[in-house]
Amino acid sequence: QVQFVESGGGLVQPGGSLRLSCEASGISIIAFAMAWYRQLPGKQREFVARVGAVAKHYADFVKDRFTISRDNDKNTVFLEMNRLEPEDTGVYYCNTETHQRSWGQGTQVTVSS
Repeated sequence: QVQFVESGGGLVQPGGSLRLSCEASGISIIAFAMAWYRQLPGKQREFVARVGAVAKHYADFVKDRFTISRDNDKNTVFLEMNRLEPEDTGVYYCNTETHQRSWGQGTQVTVSS
């Protein structure tokens, strides 16, 4: 059974930083492009960033603030988030970029002063 366990969220002030982690089990991420998604309050889940074997792509709203990375040996995907804004508040999830598996619980990110 494929599982994704996201962690690293929390409460941070505007302009602050967080590093999210997503540990996968039941799947070897080296075989897949992986992505981060988020669900803002009252909105549908949306794409944030993806990482293939090498190439990385980001949603326009990231504006060079976030960096996605992967550690295939640890079967883990990361999202480094800097210059966080209140509009980034939401639940962050990871999954494969295509043919998504079951979603994890996500990790709550709250940006507020």
